[in-house]
Amino acid sequence: MASRAQLFSEVGKFVLFMQRVMKRPTRGRMFWRSLVYEMNLIGVDSLVIVVLISLFTGAVSTIQTAVQLTAEGGILPPDIFPMEVVGSVVGNGSLLEFAPTITCLVLAGKVGANIASEIGNMKVTEQIDAYEVMGINAANFVSLPKIIAGLIMIPCLIILANFLLLYGGAIACKITGMLTVDEFVTGIRSSFTPLYLRLMLIKSFAFAFIITALACFEGYFTEGGALEVGEAGTRAVTRICVFILFFDLIIAQLFL
Repeated sequence: MASRAQLFSEVGKFVLFMQRVMKRPTRGRMFWRSLVYEMNLIGVDSLVIVVLISLFTGAVSTIQTAVQLTAEGGILPPDIFPMEVVGSVVGNGSLLEFAPTITCLVLAGKVGANIASEIGNMKVTEQIDAYEVMGINAANFVSLPKIIAGLIMIPCLIILANFLLLYGGAIACKITGMLTVDEFVTGIRSSFTPLYLRLMLIKSFAFAFIITALACFEGYFTEGGALEVGEAGTRAVTRICVFILFFDLIIAQLFL
């Protein structure tokens, strides 16, 4: 009973927090300045890790798919197996899971922990209280630019990750010679489904909100000192990853 009551308490606290966050900014100029800064922090500063992970994930998934399907015991003998199927599997997997889910799980560790630690540090050093004393809606002031920036930049990173996954798969085809790049591209084109693209976009916005909103929530309600700030960052990443996987399942059940 205690855990259930605590769960409802946390949900209620989050809803009330979001009600404060989603109000119209009182200082428009500061909001736009903060938004641009957060877009750079969330989007541009995450480019390197997204590029590396996407390229290697695309290459590895292509090689493993080709090996699994054409090896002895596969669905067809290697000499008559249509290699275009590898491109089909990797392309659909990229749209449905690799690009949105893996990218956001990585961003949960980078973006989520950074936001939670930043706001948590502001809370324990009483900067949040100073905003409230000045009559500023502190929850809105520190959180809304981060959430809007995440909703703009994270879907862009996921779209980029999808292209890089396929590019990494093409590089693997070229290097290993397991199949030609033309066969790989033909497989991607032949199996493209607009529904999968829409699902990727739905997941990207949902996961972006989960990452930024939960990170802001955990940071805003941090109490204590430096140790608690670190714990808030760890707790934020853990909860974000769990909710990403949970809503990934929900979205798949609803639309597939």
